[in-house]
Amino acid sequence: MDPAAAPTLRTLIGRRDLRLRLVTEESALPGGALDRPVRWVHNSDLVDPTPFLTEDLVLLTTGTQFAEHDAAWVADYVFRLMQRGVLALGFGSGVHRVGVPGELVTACTAAGLALFEVPYDIPFLAVARAHAEAIAAQAYARRTWALEAQRSLAIAALRPRGLEATLTELSRRLGCWVGMFDATGALAHQHPATVADRSELVTGVADLLARGGSASRTIEHDDAGYTLFTLGRSGHLRGVIAVAATALDAETRAVVTSVIAMAGLALEQNEQTSRARRRLHTQLLSSLREDDPGLARRVLGALPPAPVVVAVTDAARASAILEWWDRRRSDAGTASFVAEGEDGLTICIPAGDDAALDLLAQQLDLRLGVSEPADYAGFSHAHAQALTALRRGADGVARYSDASAGGVLDALATEEARLVALSRLAPLRRHDAAAGTELERTLIVWLENDTRTEAAATALGIHRHTLRSRIAQAAGLLETDLTSFPARAEVWAALRTAAGSSTPA
Repeated sequence: MDPAAAPTLRTLIGRRDLRLRLVTEESALPGGALDRPVRWVHNSDLVDPTPFLTEDLVLLTTGTQFAEHDAAWVADYVFRLMQRGVLALGFGSGVHRVGVPGELVTACTAAGLALFEVPYDIPFLAVARAHAEAIAAQAYARRTWALEAQRSLAIAALRPRGLEATLTELSRRLGCWVGMFDATGALAHQHPATVADRSELVTGVADLLARGGSASRTIEHDDAGYTLFTLGRSGHLRGVIAVAATALDAETRAVVTSVIAMAGLALEQNEQTSRARRRLHTQLLSSLREDDPGLARRVLGALPPAPVVVAVTDAARASAILEWWDRRRSDAGTASFVAEGEDGLTICIPAGDDAALDLLAQQLDLRLGVSEPADYAGFSHAHAQALTALRRGADGVARYSDASAGGVLDALATEEARLVALSRLAPLRRHDAAAGTELERTLIVWLENDTRTEAAATALGIHRHTLRSRIAQAAGLLETDLTSFPARAEVWAALRTAAGSSTPA
C-alpha cells in the first residue's frame, strides 16, 4: 500500500556508504527480522542500557562493557535486549578491540538477534544520521503520495458517476480492494470486482449500520482484514466504505477520510435530488395510470420503449431499489421508470428486459408482481395485473401470466371468497364429519362428470340410485336446487374456492 518502503534493518545494513556487515546468518534469525521497520538508532556502552531504550530500536556499542564479563553475562545482556524489543545490535569494530567478540556472535545467534559490524572509520553518528534521513525521505514520500492521491481523487469525482469513479481511484491508489455498501447493507460498488467469500465483512457492515452511529471498525478473519468507515451522520447513516487493509498510517487515513467526506456529500446531494425526482415520478405515475403517457414523455423526454412490463413491490426499500436501477441503467443500459404510489413502488421496463426483475428480487430479497407485456395505452390494465400477481404470489417474482393460468375461478379465489365458500359448504362438511359420509366428494365427482349419473356413479364405484340419493341429500343440506345451472355453478365455484380448506365442526 505504501508508495515508499519504510526504513528497515535491511535498508540500513544495505547502505553502501556505511559498509555495515551482517555477522549473524539471516537463516538463524526469525522470519522477516531484517524487514521490520526501525524506529531509531541509538548508541550506548552501559552495562544495562534497557531502561533507556524503546522497542524497534537498533543499538550501537563499542563493547567496553564486555571487557570484564564472561560468555554467560554476554548471553544475559543479549537476552535483556531481546526482551526490551531491540531489533539489532551494531558492534563498532576497532575502538576497543578489532573484530566482533566470539561470545557476542554466539549469544546473538542463539537468541535470534541480528548482529552487524560497524567499520572503525564509520562514526555511530553517521549511522544514526543515515537512518534519520531515510525516515525523513519516507515521510516526504508519504506526504507527496497523499497529495497526489487527493488530487487524483478530486479529478475522479468530476467524472460521470463521480462517486464510483472516486472509489475506484481510491482502490488503485491504495493497491487493495475497496467496496461501498448502501444503507441497506447491500454492496453498491467494489473495485476490483471479486467473488471472494466476504461473509464476515457483510456481517460487520450490517452490525455497524444497525448501531446507527458514526464509527470505524477493523475486522480480521483468517487471512483477510478490513477497515470499515460509516458514511453519513449518526442516526442517519448512508452506508459503509470498506478497505481491505487493517494497518492504515496517518497519510492513508487522511486520504480515506477525504473520500468519506466526498462520498457523504455526494450521497446527501443524491438523496435530495432523489427525493425531488421521486415526487415528480409519483405525479407522472398518476398520468400513466390514466393511460396517458404524453405528460411523462414531455417531462422526462422519453419512457422505456413499448411493449413494457409493469412490476409492483413494497415501497419500504424504495431508496435501495432506486439505487439499484440507477446502477443497472449505467451498467447495462436498461431503461426504466420507477415511481412510488399508494399501492407500492411501480417499476416499468421494456418487456425484453424483464429478466432484470428476477435479478433485482434475488439481490434485494423482494417480492414482485409483474404484468404481461403491454403498450402505454393499456398501462392501467398492466398495473392492475401486477397488483393481482403481487397479492397472489409467494416470494420472489410472481408473473400475472402464471397467476392467471388457473382460470377465472382461481383468479377470484381471494381470502374473502374462501371465507364465503367455507361458510356455504359448512352444513355439508359438518354432516360428512359427523356421519362419515362423502357427500362433498360425491358432489365434486358428479359436477366434474357434467352431472351425468351413470358416469359419476361408475367413477365413485356406487349404484346410480345411491348417487341420486346423495345428491338429493346434499341439495337439502345446502338448501339449494341442484337441477338448475346457476345453482350448480355456484356450488362448483364454492367447492373450487374452498379446496384444501377445512371448516370447523
